[in-house]
Amino acid sequence: MRGQKTLVSVIIPTKNSEATIENCLRSIKLQTYPHVEIITVDNHSADDTIRIAEKYGRAYLKGPERSTQRNFGAKNANGEYLFFIDSDMELSPRVIEECVNKIQKENSYGVIVPEISVGEGFWARCRSLEKSCYIGDETIEAARFFKKEVFWEFNGYDESIAGGGEDWDLPLRLRKAGYKIARINALITHHEGRLSLWSSVKKKYYYAKTMNKYIQKHPDVAKKQLTPFRGAYLRNWRKLVRDPIHAIGLIAMKTSEFIAGGLGLLRSKL
Repeated sequence: MRGQKTLVSVIIPTKNSEATIENCLRSIKLQTYPHVEIITVDNHSADDTIRIAEKYGRAYLKGPERSTQRNFGAKNANGEYLFFIDSDMELSPRVIEECVNKIQKENSYGVIVPEISVGEGFWARCRSLEKSCYIGDETIEAARFFKKEVFWEFNGYDESIAGGGEDWDLPLRLRKAGYKIARINALITHHEGRLSLWSSVKKKYYYAKTMNKYIQKHPDVAKKQLTPFRGAYLRNWRKLVRDPIHAIGLIAMKTSEFIAGGLGLLRSKL
């Protein structure tokens, strides 16, 4: 019965997340696995994020980026397992239970939880189509659930990387050292809201400034991950053909993000 008593620490970095954080926290409280603590690490929000978070668990102030917030939360965690999610995510009820069972029964050290994306408007539907192509693609999906002792054996998240690269970096380091990473079937739903092309491009440009560090650490994998035309699209060509309008939008979005990322990367080098 050890698996049913092991504490899981769920760590959530936030910044001005009042629109989504309560839905996220409520989904954690509704998990079928009972032994969970919630740790929110907020980057000095100007809204009610902290007030909402304190109703569900412990809340701290820490910045400036997500990797630093996650590591800070892990340092204050009591759980044997660490689960890192974002404030705009909603967990299906069995996510944590499946993660605990998988990591114990298969003697693994990290777990991938597949994600789907929902939102309002044309670009959010393009993003949803994109994310649906990545399910099962371990070059894109990244583990979020870890044994705490192994997390710290690898010094947690690399705080010099941001914008998604840190998500890939840690599991890659585990895999290169021979540690097994498993996956479950229960889903995370990522709530994109009303996504705009401009906001997506700006975010890609901003975070590309630290991506060079990730590319230097994992050059071969980065070539596959950072291209606008990933192998996942070819493998899911039937899905794209069935939805040609959003498939065209997806191509336009990824091309724009690729250009913005390249400009951000170039600026960081200059």
